[in-house]
Amino acid sequence: MSRLQAREITDADQARRLVEERGLSHVKVGMFDIDGVMLGKYMGREKFFSALEKGVAFCDVVLGWDSKDELYDNVRFTGWHTGYPDAPLRILPESCREVPAEGDMLLFLAEFDGRAEALCPRGVLRRVLARAAELGYTARAALEYEFFLFQETPESIREKGFRHLRPFTPDMMGYSMLRSSVHGELYHDLLGMAEAMDFPIEGLHTETGPGVLEAAIAVDEALAAADKAALFKTFTKVWAQRRGLMATFMAKWSPDYPGQSGHIHLSLREAAGGRSAFFDAAAPDRMSDVQRHFVAGQQALMPELLAMLAPTVNSYTRLIPGFWAPTDATWGVENRTTALRVIPGGDAAQRVEYRLGSADANPYLAMAAAIASGLHGIEHRLEPDPPVTGNAYDRDHPAHQALPRTLWEAAQRLRGSAAAREFFGDDFVEHFAATREWEERQFRRHITDWELERYFEII
Repeated sequence: MSRLQAREITDADQARRLVEERGLSHVKVGMFDIDGVMLGKYMGREKFFSALEKGVAFCDVVLGWDSKDELYDNVRFTGWHTGYPDAPLRILPESCREVPAEGDMLLFLAEFDGRAEALCPRGVLRRVLARAAELGYTARAALEYEFFLFQETPESIREKGFRHLRPFTPDMMGYSMLRSSVHGELYHDLLGMAEAMDFPIEGLHTETGPGVLEAAIAVDEALAAADKAALFKTFTKVWAQRRGLMATFMAKWSPDYPGQSGHIHLSLREAAGGRSAFFDAAAPDRMSDVQRHFVAGQQALMPELLAMLAPTVNSYTRLIPGFWAPTDATWGVENRTTALRVIPGGDAAQRVEYRLGSADANPYLAMAAAIASGLHGIEHRLEPDPPVTGNAYDRDHPAHQALPRTLWEAAQRLRGSAAAREFFGDDFVEHFAATREWEERQFRRHITDWELERYFEII
């Protein structure tokens, strides 16, 4: 019997066999929380074997705290009032991956089960994809991320108070062959890690800004694409720190440079026959009726679902004119100044790029919002506004295209969205909106350097 490979695993029996073949005493098990932060632990071999059959439990505080481990005081699902009980999770054998930096170590993903499934980011996306299947479609997706690299460590950035950080490389050198060649070994190292962990990168280049890179992850079925994006963000940070560097996926770390995007390329295919549901060779820009309705739904619901694509206070510093980020719910054909960019192509390439999302978004929730809004358009046969040609920043747009300007406003729009409740469920909408309100409240407790410099002496 041939030795199994990690990416060949499809069921619990094969997972058990692979662990035994490698003689592992422990494996890694991880899941993604509401902010897209990966949490997990090393799990002993026998406990893992049991968890494959019966599931495992984590303290549900992981759904009740923020990205700094501060406990929410405004959510119903868990808290001091519930005593923070365990929440069940199921292991996903088919998610098995190598962990290149740890010898023969294996990583398995898990997702929340039981009551907690209503809040599980991966579960939210699964429910949206089930809705697509009911309509006769499968979704394919690819995410691309911009991220900055710094010659810093977790200790040095704190010693500096997160100021005067040293980028990995200087100056504005987008698409630089010089930079990628001088640092070729590092690029190859990242590309190799991505291949080994099954989130292959099909494009990697410098972007505009000191030390900024953009990576395009290869297309896959939507749920697998979200897994790959979430793992890419986590293990790119691991990869960087192991090399004395730091990577950040903040939406905007400096007012002097463009923000960091998390663009989502999406297409639907017909479940029966496998043809593109978006491609029509005879239609203008090859947009089928289905794609036109899909884009219309994305445009219509963008203001209501923005919190799922721009989930932090920092996200909204990116959404300003002239910095390659959209400011209204606009669309156009091959137009990078709009929020939605329709990309004409053949059966395999006709798609829409959802350009609104920032790099700090949870990939599962960002993709769920982008797909659900498109399905809403198909179900209601919505028609989009006229496409924008030219510069979307230099013209006025209808009031209904305006996007929320703060996280607080976005949370209120989400909480009041009937479509969000229909696609994601009341429990998720109430919980996620509350967590975003908490995030804004945390921000309001702090005095910024800008306020001190502006008001301390003169007012």
